[in-house]
Amino acid sequence: MKCRHCGNTGFIPFADLANCPPSNAMLTEATRYAPEVYYPLVVEVCDVCFLAQVDEHKSAAEIFDSDYTYFSSFSRSWLDHAERYATMAVERFGLGPQSRVVEIASNDGYLLQYFHARGVPVLGVEPTANTAEVAVAKGIPTIVDFFGKSFAEERMPATADLIAGNNVFAHVPDINDFSAGLKAALKPGGVVTLEFPHLLRLIEQNQFDTIYHEHFSYLSLGTAERILAAQGLELFDAEQLPTHGGSLRIFAAHAEDETRPRSPNVDAVLAEEEAAGLRGREVYERFQPRIERVRADFLRFLIDQRDAGARVAGYGAAAKGNTLLNYCGVKGSELIRFVADASPYKQGRYLPGSHIPVVAPDRIDSDKPDFIVIFPWNLRNEIEAQLAHARNWGAKFVTAIPELTIW
Repeated sequence: MKCRHCGNTGFIPFADLANCPPSNAMLTEATRYAPEVYYPLVVEVCDVCFLAQVDEHKSAAEIFDSDYTYFSSFSRSWLDHAERYATMAVERFGLGPQSRVVEIASNDGYLLQYFHARGVPVLGVEPTANTAEVAVAKGIPTIVDFFGKSFAEERMPATADLIAGNNVFAHVPDINDFSAGLKAALKPGGVVTLEFPHLLRLIEQNQFDTIYHEHFSYLSLGTAERILAAQGLELFDAEQLPTHGGSLRIFAAHAEDETRPRSPNVDAVLAEEEAAGLRGREVYERFQPRIERVRADFLRFLIDQRDAGARVAGYGAAAKGNTLLNYCGVKGSELIRFVADASPYKQGRYLPGSHIPVVAPDRIDSDKPDFIVIFPWNLRNEIEAQLAHARNWGAKFVTAIPELTIW
């Protein structure tokens, strides 16, 4: 394997989650008994640029296809986050009817709808046709395609006042070509913002379940700055966000744009990463035993509850839950009877690898499980509030990350 940014062949071992199917490859009734393809899920860190990365075993075109099951609009907290971002961007950058906002990986229009409502012209670029169709129905013009340098030069050269990329920077196999596309699509004086889970928080909070095949890269600010700089984009601000267990929002402009002074926030985050050892080896080499401890504790909990006759269900058919279940080797409904999810696009399907059925949330009320495992722990507060009534029959909630917690 060569580093997808700098081409180096030297790597630091970080996380080995063995083999599992792609985490969003949900099964249908017709495919649940068909053979599944398992791929190695191993993250290594380039010892030159410190980009943490998985090898590309399954192409982006295969992962992000017309049967993609993740729709952004089914989380109220994520919609609130998107609306706050739109308000901030309109005010900070003076966006209006004369502007153009482009979102890369715009999904079902969850973000652009808030710019559209403010009268700001928008355009989404989204490779999954089924989510793009929902966006178009909301009045969000969307191009169904993958974004990169050639696409930007041919379809939108220097046309965007603001380019938003929320949770896409980590999803692209050719991160250099993607960054070159940002440069090509950005107007002089325009701004790029990218949001992605912060590698430092992944390590601190033991968030190994956020590792899956469609996340090709795991990024620190230092590495992201290096990647963008190589394509002529310069960071001028950074914000630390609570989303996804701890994310970064970075702001970049053309390197030749001298109107945007560098915020002290950038160097503060870089200093924090340096102090945590993200430019060395030891912090990465110490990670594997921590994830092995989570696997042991979670499996022990599930087996103990089965032996005691307790009923365990899950909530949230999230990719991170599938990473955890497959790493733990959970199969069928013996240990977890079902996983409830609010998205009708997931209900009636089966989780990849484990084959646990995905059902509507009202199944929680009818089955009255003793324990509810919240797989999307980043939405823990939202989900706990939705299921607060489960306390009436004595149910307890469970999360496995960063360590087994029952409350």
